[in-house]
Amino acid sequence: MSEQMATPDEIEALRATHISEYADFPLPGVLFRDIIPLLRDAAAFRTVIRYWTSLLPDDIEYVVGTEARGFVVGAPLAYELGAGFVPVRKAGKLPGDPASLSYDLEYGSAVVQIPEGSLPAGARTLIVDDLLATGGTAAATLELTRRFDVEVVGVSFLLELEGLHGRERLPDVPLTRVWSLPN
Repeated sequence: MSEQMATPDEIEALRATHISEYADFPLPGVLFRDIIPLLRDAAAFRTVIRYWTSLLPDDIEYVVGTEARGFVVGAPLAYELGAGFVPVRKAGKLPGDPASLSYDLEYGSAVVQIPEGSLPAGARTLIVDDLLATGGTAAATLELTRRFDVEVVGVSFLLELEGLHGRERLPDVPLTRVWSLPN
């Protein structure tokens, strides 16, 4: 039996009731968006994942999800799409000789890694994370993923904070998001 797809209005209503906001976390002046209320409501989470798949290109073979919440949303999205899931981890979390990329953040630097041999050349690949803010991690993940000579068919986010202009760091790839907020 097939479930009815949620409407955009129903999805927006879920954002209003299932994304919490915390002022001044983790630093003063930051408004933190928390997806835990969505994750703990199985029916709402399934509805959002199913809706999200309707926004994506066809024939995705792999979903690449960025640690840690990109795992939480990326793995069920991959499952729903019938695609494989590949994690992008922080440095030192993967065995063997992972592919690595160092990048700058607002207040420091970080390293992301993908297990070597995880993505076959030419594979139709989607990059996923829970939130697009300034775009630094997303841009680094995109650059690292492209080193595998895959076809990146898009980047997709559960939530985009438009006022932080993260999409400007991803100009040459289609971008989708379930929800968008001014900041």
